[in-house]
Amino acid sequence: MSQYIDEQNGIAIYNTDCVELAKSLPDNSVDFSVYSPPFSEMFVYSDNIRDMGNALNHGEFMKQYEFLVAEMYRVTRAGRLTAIHCIDLPLFKGKDGVSGLRDWQGEIIKVHEKYGFTFHSRITIWKDPVVEMQRTKANGLLYKQLCADSCKTRQGIADYMIIMRKNIEDDSYAKIASDGDKFYDYAGASMVDEPYGYKNEDERKRFYSINVWQRYASPVWFDIRQSVTLNTKQAKEDKDNKHICPLQLDVIERCIELWSNPNDLVFSPFMGIGSEGYQSIKQGRKFVGSELKEAYFKVAVKNVKDAVKQANSLFKE
Repeated sequence: MSQYIDEQNGIAIYNTDCVELAKSLPDNSVDFSVYSPPFSEMFVYSDNIRDMGNALNHGEFMKQYEFLVAEMYRVTRAGRLTAIHCIDLPLFKGKDGVSGLRDWQGEIIKVHEKYGFTFHSRITIWKDPVVEMQRTKANGLLYKQLCADSCKTRQGIADYMIIMRKNIEDDSYAKIASDGDKFYDYAGASMVDEPYGYKNEDERKRFYSINVWQRYASPVWFDIRQSVTLNTKQAKEDKDNKHICPLQLDVIERCIELWSNPNDLVFSPFMGIGSEGYQSIKQGRKFVGSELKEAYFKVAVKNVKDAVKQANSLFKE
């Protein structure tokens, strides 16, 4: 098992199976987790037999995913959260017997509840249906299908962040607290209005933070920059056409800022090329992650090292 450990900056990432790594973590050691799991059997991510994406079918995938969820509950600190990126999975007539959508987000919620989590929140991330149509050529998004038989048309498929909480009966847990000016920057395509009528700089920061919070509190995030991701080309091997789709950095930044404190430990069991680690380090958090595919792991090491350099240079300024 390859690994990269940077104790000074609180980084530990491993080229290993996610369930094995989760089993090695101490109880109640993770402050927040954010990740994008394999989209069931929809894509091929690697040839490794231990890759969850290589499950025989969706039911088998969910059985394997349960092993991880059980460990996630154990390692998560009481009162803290885990954020899971997902979509409604398409069903295909040739493979599934019907054309339609699978409510995967509902299944993710249920399997987490089975192991003790409480459903905390859901965020819909707007996606451009024209871009989806051009990329997938889905009949349900074609205008000619609307003209021929609108019963076979549908809306575009959004992304979702499902937020689950490790419940606790009282308030004796490490809270995530704001000093009144939690949000200094806005992660997204649009601008946040600068406050006015403030008396001093501290009040200006507080008013700005409120404006950002009102955007982040929306159940639909309309302005995530879809192209703001880490570079996936570096992770491509020769003749490698496997799927790489890193989570947008805006989404990760918002989740980390909302649901963790500086110096908290963030965990990603499906690290890929290191997007969650990269953003965690830049935001002053510690990070632990696992990635099964060696090519992705090597790029993740490079990305977390780059994040350390950027964070250090910002600190010096």
